[in-house]
Amino acid sequence: MTAGNAAPASAASQAQDLVPLTRADFDVELALAYATPGNVTGKQIYRHADCYLHPEAIRLLRRAVELAKPLGLRFKIFDAYRPVEGQWALWNAFPDPEFVSDPRKGGIHTRGVAVDLTLIDAAGQELEMGTEFDSFAPQAHHGRTDVSERAQRNRFLLLGLMSAAGWDFYQNEWWHYQLFKSRDYPVVDQNSLPRPMM
Repeated sequence: MTAGNAAPASAASQAQDLVPLTRADFDVELALAYATPGNVTGKQIYRHADCYLHPEAIRLLRRAVELAKPLGLRFKIFDAYRPVEGQWALWNAFPDPEFVSDPRKGGIHTRGVAVDLTLIDAAGQELEMGTEFDSFAPQAHHGRTDVSERAQRNRFLLLGLMSAAGWDFYQNEWWHYQLFKSRDYPVVDQNSLPRPMM
């Protein structure tokens, strides 16, 4: 963590409106896992498949998209801003702090400064990463050698693109990236969105 990646001084004292993240504006695929029953809880958590990020996270995501483009790669987004109510739904299903933030401490996604994502090729196929998104297993951690060599390379490719764009990463989840000093940003009330997600 470097001073150049520090959160703005006003981040802790002033919430900024989150920015909608759309396929058309960002050339990404949206596959919000919690807007369908196809997630680790087996239940639909979000009522609407809306995707939002903090303006600073939007800026860094645009940078990552531009870095991936010459390689013929794009991003698929599984989750971004998560309402506190959604964090509670996950915690109640899987109260394991290795993979799910305790909502009483304030999650990173609830601040709009984290994104869960993977890489897809020109045909829209996900690159092999060794585990599925939200696989709560040790093999989901960065730096694992007990996944295939191809998966290891793809994870390092994702890590390199996101790091070069200015993102921090979470050691236990290959898909999770966040702003540096992410807890300096305030938790965002979903009622401040154009329409509540839950």
